Amino acid sequence: MKDQQLFLGDSAIINTTVFAAFVLITLFIVYRVSSRGSSSDYFVAGSSFSGAQNGIALSGDYLSAASFLGIAGAIAVYGYDGFLYSIGFLVAWLINLLLVAERMRNTGRFTMGDVLSFRMRQRPVRAAAAASTLAITIIYMIAQMAGAGGLVALLLDVHSTFGQALVIAVVGLVMMVYVLVGGMKGTTWVQIIKAAMLLLCVALITIFLLGKFGYSMTDLLLRAADNNPHGKAIFAPGVQYGKSELTQLDFVSLSLALVLGVGGLPHVLMRFYTVPDAREARRSVAWAIWVVAAFYICTLIIGYGAAALVGTEAIQSAPGAENSAAPLLAYRIGGTVLLGIVAAVAFATILAVVAGLTLTASASFAHDIYANVIRRGDVDSDDVVKVARMTALVIGGASILGGILVNGQNIAFLVGLAFAFAASANLSTLLYSLFWKRFNTRGTLWGIYSGLASCLLLVIFSPVVSGSPESILPSVDFAFFPLKNPGIVSIPISFICGIIGTFLGSSDEVDDERKAEMEVRSLTGIGSRVG
Repeated sequence: MKDQQLFLGDSAIINTTVFAAFVLITLFIVYRVSSRGSSSDYFVAGSSFSGAQNGIALSGDYLSAASFLGIAGAIAVYGYDGFLYSIGFLVAWLINLLLVAERMRNTGRFTMGDVLSFRMRQRPVRAAAAASTLAITIIYMIAQMAGAGGLVALLLDVHSTFGQALVIAVVGLVMMVYVLVGGMKGTTWVQIIKAAMLLLCVALITIFLLGKFGYSMTDLLLRAADNNPHGKAIFAPGVQYGKSELTQLDFVSLSLALVLGVGGLPHVLMRFYTVPDAREARRSVAWAIWVVAAFYICTLIIGYGAAALVGTEAIQSAPGAENSAAPLLAYRIGGTVLLGIVAAVAFATILAVVAGLTLTASASFAHDIYANVIRRGDVDSDDVVKVARMTALVIGGASILGGILVNGQNIAFLVGLAFAFAASANLSTLLYSLFWKRFNTRGTLWGIYSGLASCLLLVIFSPVVSGSPESILPSVDFAFFPLKNPGIVSIPISFICGIIGTFLGSSDEVDDERKAEMEVRSLTGIGSRVG
């Protein structure tokens, strides 16, 4: 409808104003809470946050713009199949709750490399852990930065390539200020504020939406079916992923990456060091699960509500296609004011997620590569923080450039790809390090590098890059791997290579004293201190 096509331009000033207010307020907070202390203060906020605070920040770090806009749109168009993303994202937290959070907090200090190298040869393992961290975070950041360009077209009615590139650069610069000035403490408060805004936003939309139907979920669902070409089929699986055996297999591969990837995401793992002990780390995950679950329940209602009030045809014809479902719905039920809130929350989501990723990548390079590989531990804390800040500038600049280059391309796969990298390279080696006494340096290196290499090769030779109209290079075809997500192949390869490398490695690679120390420390927390 015409009003739906023009609503973005009419509300662009309000959207920009609300977002600018958010940036100014959070920058002030970041400046006030920032500390000029040691590397512990900069990287992990001196482990000063409670489990509840860190759990809310974890959810803010985890719930990206893809979760907010993409999942609601997928539900509006595909129904049940769209909600499967939410299930995968939520179930994934059980790995952190049951297997990773407490042991990770007890064993490490700043980064994932601390855990993986605890009883291994320090330099090669830290180098591999840093390479994995940088690869995953840069892929994730490029997806978020490119998403900023799409949101500009969707929410601010800026359609020119230069205009979108300019906003991507502005988002990147603001993100770098958060990291450079506030460190982990400032970034955490940005994520807490963003999580609160996100929950408030989806709650408001959900309440107003249900009010339109007399708070009858049945009436809402029946209207959604009437306005969707698939009818009542949207209440059952198969609309999107039941077309063929190949699409079903592709979804299984994506699901494996989503469910297993969270346990290996470096920016999520690093947050376990911002609390004082393992008990608070476990509470962090519990809080994050409740916040994420509440969010996804709201998006389920919002998705079907968008189909009911806006209609699938109007959603797919609007700028941004599926991603326009939540903004169109917000405009329909709350006008430009509610749309302005949605715009601010969407941009806040990108800022918070990218800030967390930048801090993680810079910490990994400064702590693992510079301090422990190059300087062999003989380095001053202030120097490490300086290197981290310089690294943040480089990574921020690279993410801005990457986001501009892929802006307008099909970038949805990048988030799933980052999860596939995390599940392949990090999860296998992390679990083996924490639970398998025989695991050694060669197994660690084989597990990390096989996961990275297999992911990269399979994606390059998949329909994501070439061979289809939706590919990055649609005019050529060198794809031989039929799936868009490599998780179903690359994840087992990493686990298997970790086992093979361990048994081929020398027994001299296992430090029995460090192995015993790690076991006691991971279980009890004795000797663990971040400082």
